[in-house]
Amino acid sequence: MKNAIQRFGKFLSGMVMPNIGAFIAWGLITALFIPDGWLPNEKLASIHPYILFFLLPILIAGQGGQMVGGLRGRVMASIAVMGTIAGVGGTEGQPMLMGAMIMGPLAGWITKKFDQFMETRMPAGFEMLINNFSIGIIGMLLAMLGFYGIGPLMTAILTVLAAGVEVLVNHGLLPLSAIFIEPAKVLFLNNAINHGIFTPIGIEQAAEAGRSIMYMLEADPGPGLGVLLAYWVFSKDKTTKQSAPGAVIIHFLGGIHEIYFPYVLMNPIVIIAPILGNIAAITWFSLMKCGLVAPASPGSIIAFLSMTPKDKMWQTIVGVLIATAVSFLVASPIIRFTDKGKSLEDAQGAVAASKAASKGEAVAAAVTGGILNAAAVKKVIFACDAGMGSSAMGATKFRNRIAAARPDITVKNTSVDNIPADCDVAVVQQTLVERAQKSAPQAKIVSIGNFLADPALDDLYIQLTTGDKPAEEAAVEEAPKEKTVMDVVEEAKAAAAAAAAPKVMSLSGILTGQKAATKEEAIRAAGELLVKEGCVEPSYVDAMLEREKVFTTYMGMGVAIPHGTSEAKGQVKKTGITLLQYPDGVPFGDEMAHLVFGIAGVGDEHLDMIQKIVQALDNPDDLEKMKTTTDAQWILDKLS
Repeated sequence: MKNAIQRFGKFLSGMVMPNIGAFIAWGLITALFIPDGWLPNEKLASIHPYILFFLLPILIAGQGGQMVGGLRGRVMASIAVMGTIAGVGGTEGQPMLMGAMIMGPLAGWITKKFDQFMETRMPAGFEMLINNFSIGIIGMLLAMLGFYGIGPLMTAILTVLAAGVEVLVNHGLLPLSAIFIEPAKVLFLNNAINHGIFTPIGIEQAAEAGRSIMYMLEADPGPGLGVLLAYWVFSKDKTTKQSAPGAVIIHFLGGIHEIYFPYVLMNPIVIIAPILGNIAAITWFSLMKCGLVAPASPGSIIAFLSMTPKDKMWQTIVGVLIATAVSFLVASPIIRFTDKGKSLEDAQGAVAASKAASKGEAVAAAVTGGILNAAAVKKVIFACDAGMGSSAMGATKFRNRIAAARPDITVKNTSVDNIPADCDVAVVQQTLVERAQKSAPQAKIVSIGNFLADPALDDLYIQLTTGDKPAEEAAVEEAPKEKTVMDVVEEAKAAAAAAAAPKVMSLSGILTGQKAATKEEAIRAAGELLVKEGCVEPSYVDAMLEREKVFTTYMGMGVAIPHGTSEAKGQVKKTGITLLQYPDGVPFGDEMAHLVFGIAGVGDEHLDMIQKIVQALDNPDDLEKMKTTTDAQWILDKLS
């Protein structure tokens, strides 16, 4: 249940956070130019409603549509949300932030389902017509749904929520919300609360009153600051004491509140401190009629004060100080006189696991204490610098190797800077480990020397195929089956698809019996052959040599696959693969390469050929013959 709520909160946050800059712009325009702002200007203040009622809903809906349905989903969602906005009267109605959070994902989901339905039904030559008209027609229908359904429904919901908040404020009960807010933050549910509830209600209140206390409930940096200061002063653990000052700066000035979560988890009773601190601050803010003009995100004191109206500046500062003081005074004796024996490192690990769960990532289940839980692994990513050559070959080989034993595992390749968030295991060369950790902090990183033959890959295969696997499963042999009519049809479809696929290798792109003294000579020769085949610009050859300087493209078993850097993608005219055979070998470091494949790829067109190369390498006899034969046609047949 907690993980489901966390994933929901992360999804809501995912729609809002990329557009925080627009919220800040709206907030600054409001704070500066409204009649009681810092620099009143009626003309510039007129920008405010257009951002609030149109730009923000369109950005949020578009982001939600793209998260679910890609770029087409973004366009569809942007059209659809306009109906929702119009359905409540545009600038005369209520801001449709919550409506955008519903309409965006809905439009993206419908786009995704439509594209899946048409994937095998799209008539050749009608792609552009159908793709564009489908967005227009379905977008129109969704806009009508928004006009007559979503818009009025959201108006009713916002009215009820706003009335409920008004009741809490009038009866002095709003400060008690801190009892739920602070524990939720430590459990990483703050995204669900802040962006799913407080921000939409706050926007509604700010539209009427020019400010809203709802923006202050979760973003106040005071409660967390008090906890960190207490650990700085009273902690008996040297490491914790030394880390607290840095955490203070990151939390208070940087606005990253999660930095104090591990300090609370070290001694959970400390949670009382930020709860009481926030209760005191909300009470003060309520009495002083404080509020922010827009969301303070991230929760830095800088953002907090930037969104504060000038007539409430000192009251807001005092409120933050009250929260800090109360939190500090409550946390200090707890820290001084209690000791749960839990280290900061352990608490940080718990926070990392909770954060990963909030993103819907598999790391919490797949990796525990650095040990791989094989049953939890669902996606393995092979990553290299460009995501085109070595990683594609490594992924194909490992996919083929593991397919029979673990058909539930997806094996793909990408560039090291674009490892997806749902990756469980990332396989990278040793020189790319640091970049991989930054790109995919949730993943188990497997460092290797080369993608084709490495002990670490053998270890990974053993872990994934034997860990948590029932013994009886390994003993079951699938009985052979006779071909059915459907088998024949599928084979025919596959053959037709193969015939229609672009040819990325030709007889003229294979040269046997070559000689080269250095790997640079061999790489240049492979690149020049790509140029001759019309695949790349001449400058691509230099990019191939540049990539080799970063780390070797030698794959093992006498095979090298030089290709350009990721920055050289624009120099590729068409997908192509060349092969130069060196019977005597070319030194690639301490290894000798006999087959040097030059690769240039547009999109994924070259992946089928790389799979053929891998299959050929899996046959030792074919591999050895390929290194010495003078029959280029035989080589092409084996690789086609």
